[in-house]
Amino acid sequence: MGCDSSDYSDNVNTAISKTLRIVNDLGLHARSAAKLAKLAAEASGGVWIMKNGNAADATSMLDILTLACPKGTEITISVDDEADVDILEHIAALVRSGFGE
Repeated sequence: MGCDSSDYSDNVNTAISKTLRIVNDLGLHARSAAKLAKLAAEASGGVWIMKNGNAADATSMLDILTLACPKGTEITISVDDEADVDILEHIAALVRSGFGE
């Protein structure tokens, strides 16, 4: 079963979101995507990553990697549930820190 990122974009709530820039030299690669997905999985609702109009389920490392986000890429992270604003803040801090790399 294939996964088209455009399937997600119609369901994304951009009202609760943050736009960020990937700052680490390796970009959003497997290790950083795994860290992000682990945080997103703690949310009670959906967490999404958008790049150039394409959205990915932030709980899926594979979906995140399909966005291909090298250093300098601007992404938007959004949450479906207001109760997950703290998760959004933690993800934003992770991205801003360069995923600890």
